Amino acid sequence: MLHRRDALLQLGTIGLGGLTLPQLVQAGSTPRTLTAHGRLSPTATAKSCILVYLWGGPPQQETFDPKIEAPDGIRSQFGATATNVPGITICDQLPQIARVTDKLAIIRSYTHSSNIHEVGVNYTLTGRFKDGLAVPRNMRSRSDFPNLGSVVSYFSPTGSLPASVTIPRPIGHDGVIYTGTHAGFLGPRHDPFEFQAPGEVNGPPPHCLDLPTGLDAVRVQSRVGLLNVLEQTERRLQQQGDPRSQAGWDSAREQAYRMLFAPEAKGAFDVSQEPVMLRERYGRNEYGEAFLLARRLVEAGVRLVTLVWYYVCPKDGNVANVWDNHGGTPSLNNLTGRQMLQEYYCLPSLDKGYSALIEDLSQRGLLDETLVAMMGEFGRTPKINPQAGRDHWGPCQSVVLAGGGIQGGQVYGASDAQGAYPTQNPVSPEDFIATIHQALGIAPDAEVFDQQHRPYRVCDGQPLMPLFG
Repeated sequence: MLHRRDALLQLGTIGLGGLTLPQLVQAGSTPRTLTAHGRLSPTATAKSCILVYLWGGPPQQETFDPKIEAPDGIRSQFGATATNVPGITICDQLPQIARVTDKLAIIRSYTHSSNIHEVGVNYTLTGRFKDGLAVPRNMRSRSDFPNLGSVVSYFSPTGSLPASVTIPRPIGHDGVIYTGTHAGFLGPRHDPFEFQAPGEVNGPPPHCLDLPTGLDAVRVQSRVGLLNVLEQTERRLQQQGDPRSQAGWDSAREQAYRMLFAPEAKGAFDVSQEPVMLRERYGRNEYGEAFLLARRLVEAGVRLVTLVWYYVCPKDGNVANVWDNHGGTPSLNNLTGRQMLQEYYCLPSLDKGYSALIEDLSQRGLLDETLVAMMGEFGRTPKINPQAGRDHWGPCQSVVLAGGGIQGGQVYGASDAQGAYPTQNPVSPEDFIATIHQALGIAPDAEVFDQQHRPYRVCDGQPLMPLFG
């Protein structure tokens, strides 16, 4: 067995991501044996998925459903632009995405009933509606239904890299990590690999948004992360005095070391290996680096990468879910909602990084086997508020799919004249998750089992089969 000190000395030289959650080391335990109720479908169209999660709720009117013909105070606060697909227009703040729309399927009829962040996050990431969550403190627990990435992990073989990875950090604030972001009752073996835990910080943000030349955020965290994991977990197990837990931890730690020293793992997490021009194309900030890292991870064999989008404010160190563009947020200099969207932490970086990802995957021949899904926990109100922003709105949102067998250049569903409610082909969170499962080859009737061995269908939705080419 490798000892902790030896592993840490080696880790400091290979540039891997900061391992700041104990669950990582158990991500690659014994592979799940599939049964008749947990089989892989032979109709899989994708090997992997990148889920871009715009935490806070992006406005459909200022992204993919502008409603330019609606009255003032409802229509997009920006203009609309033609895309490279005749008849499809999107917000004019997304000109680079407009040039890759032939590869996108835009869904304008995504809908659910909650206007609450915590409920929406859990629902959209698990496909299970869970009302009554503590707001704003709904800490995840082992009684939760597993999120999308953990279900994918459950049906994936063990490898040198975990099946599910969350970058740069999971959804949360004030040290609370949201329900819907880990494996829940499937246990830590299937938790996504997370670079760092969320939470408010004192002083500069730990994950710098404007990175010095030649230095990436992954490498900054690499040396201290594993040490923290090992020491904290060992202290907890020693306090518990449970020899079975200690033995399990030793086994998991040895397995973690094997993962860390695998050649493909060493390279996958190091975006500094990419050409400078390509890094510039993605954007030299946290968002661009995360998009590029997501591509590297799926290229190395990770089955599902979740890219969580939020911002750590330099002014006070507070977490800001910047797509929650009500406007008037003190830590964001009281900018209006419209101004927030034009800051680099919203539309400009989305336009740059997302379009770069689609182009890069396509040029490498990876788009056909990589599903790229983009969503938030809800949309925004039709009516613009006094702060030139929009408020929470579950009934209608625009979400996007690309690659992985999805036919590009199409719009699925429609909303009404104000972008308030679906009028054609409503799509539920269950349907969206079922579509991702379909692409990845997880059968619609597949089941997972909780700690009491009770079966649960992985999703109650129906795949959107018309989207597939």
